[in-house]
Amino acid sequence: MHKKRFSSGIALLALSATGCGLAAASPERNVVVPAEPTMIDFVDPASVAGLSTRTLTEGRTTGGRYVHISYPELKAAPALNEALRVQTERQWREFQGRAKDPHAYPRPELNVEWQLAAASPQAIAVRLRTGMFLGASWGNSTRTYWFDPREGKAVESTGLLDGKEALNRLAELVRGQFKTRGSQVERDGVTARGDEFDSMAFNPAGDLVVEFDDCQIGPCPLGRLAVAIPERQVRPLLSGFGRRAQDSVKEQAQDSVKERAPYHIPEAPTSIPQAVSNRAGSVDCAKTKCVALTFDDGPGPYTARLLDVLRNAQARATFFTVGVNAAAQPDLLRRMSAEGHLIGNNSWAHKDLSKQATSKIADSLGRTRDAIEAAIGQKPTLMRPPYGAVSQELRDIAAQEGMSLVNWDVDARDQLEEKARDIVDLVVRQAHPGAIILMHDIHRESVDAVPDILARLRGKGYSFVTVPELYGSAGMQAGRLYRSGDDLPGKQPLT
Repeated sequence: MHKKRFSSGIALLALSATGCGLAAASPERNVVVPAEPTMIDFVDPASVAGLSTRTLTEGRTTGGRYVHISYPELKAAPALNEALRVQTERQWREFQGRAKDPHAYPRPELNVEWQLAAASPQAIAVRLRTGMFLGASWGNSTRTYWFDPREGKAVESTGLLDGKEALNRLAELVRGQFKTRGSQVERDGVTARGDEFDSMAFNPAGDLVVEFDDCQIGPCPLGRLAVAIPERQVRPLLSGFGRRAQDSVKEQAQDSVKERAPYHIPEAPTSIPQAVSNRAGSVDCAKTKCVALTFDDGPGPYTARLLDVLRNAQARATFFTVGVNAAAQPDLLRRMSAEGHLIGNNSWAHKDLSKQATSKIADSLGRTRDAIEAAIGQKPTLMRPPYGAVSQELRDIAAQEGMSLVNWDVDARDQLEEKARDIVDLVVRQAHPGAIILMHDIHRESVDAVPDILARLRGKGYSFVTVPELYGSAGMQAGRLYRSGDDLPGKQPLT
């Protein structure tokens, strides 16, 4: 299983770890800066064969309870897929219990995203990062699952260790590491009895990174606490699988260093064109009844089949992709673009951006923009606010990024596990010239409904276009919110 590595910003330093040190930012100074030892070097999911994504959601409009859970599925690791499914569904049920009273918290939210801490023929690891909002602030936690390809088994992080005595010794080593962190860290809370060791992975040097949830062993404002137990200390504590996993991560890091090109001063970036449909302009929506089908939250396991349906019907749509899914499946984005569809930005992990700080809004939209640009070579000009929730800060960041905000005026309600025929009837009944129709390509029933939606609306004289085509020569303005093709001042809808 060929793989690439990329760093992710979970450490305290914004540095890219590739071994024991990092080249300094200035090419004129021969300085090596030590790598942050608790930084995990994640695998690029797009380089892993047979990987797709699964998404669980709840909440489609502003207000109520919001849930967005994403995790990978790998053809070569069915036991891992099942472990992730069981874990995420358990988290969903627990959250529903805590947020049962809709008046107890303002817009409670559960968000789960993922990263690959390892992906090789010797070991696969998926790190789930969970955020929960219950009215005051976000609380974050992590849990890492490992898969042993040799045995075909999935284990929790403690499966890296050689039994209970090894776990006891690891707890001692972790408490020793925390001695220098100050009195706020509750070292006595680190025991081998509870859930303290549910997220462990290896850094590029082979050290074991043990990370703790917010509020778990210290005051909540401390955030993520983690230590790296040196390889020489942790090696005797590992199980056979743990040693294979450790070796594979070190080998991946060494291969990454060997493959890296010599340092050079990068050229000034070239201008990246704005994303447009390569079939834009083939329909005049001032003279023709047009609707815009939009699909959120993908790409997912049914997206390829949806693209087949749209291609066979010669219809085009707008896909608002979630960044974590887009980065994992860039081939589907390339196909969307090649077949005349338009790709927009649905944020990185589908958190409600209206209750995020400006810096986090910019990061979420920027990371997703980068994933889209890397896949299709075009910059998205549209973004869909997760759950349709909009704030002035979100409008301002979207304007700076050159993106219009797009909501909808026809909701297919396909998030509610409606049957395909019910989705068809609702969409056909509510469709009108200029309609922006909300659907989701992560649901089988949604994709099953599309052929009949296309046939019945086409029978009524409708054409299917991307969102900007609804507005013709007037275009769309960055930072403005659009809900329908009728949003333009003075526009008279066709009848």
